[in-house]
Amino acid sequence: QVQLVESGGGLVQAGGSLRLSCAASGSIFSINAMGWYRQAPGKQRELVAAITSGGVTNYADSVKGRFTISRDNAKNMVYLQMNSLKPEDTTVYYCNVEARPYTWSTIVYTYWGQGTQVTVSS
Repeated sequence: QVQLVESGGGLVQAGGSLRLSCAASGSIFSINAMGWYRQAPGKQRELVAAITSGGVTNYADSVKGRFTISRDNAKNMVYLQMNSLKPEDTTVYYCNVEARPYTWSTIVYTYWGQGTQVTVSS
């Protein structure tokens, strides 16, 4: 199994910055895409940003130009640098990893972190 541990959430004023980190550990043969999602109460979980194993990135329109996703393949970590934060960015952010845990199977599983709260005050 693969475990994901997120850190870096918190309270910040509008216009401020936060950096989220997510560390993947456990039985990992390889990691494909890594990403960040967020989910507001009563709403569906939505993609914030994703990055492939080759470094290709994808962002939600609402965060383009403000957020930057990156990864450290040697450390099995993914980061989300969030700048120019807005009150509407307030919600819980989840780390997402697509990984092959076993060398003897080509099946790729999707794993989720426990979520980290980001609160942006106006």
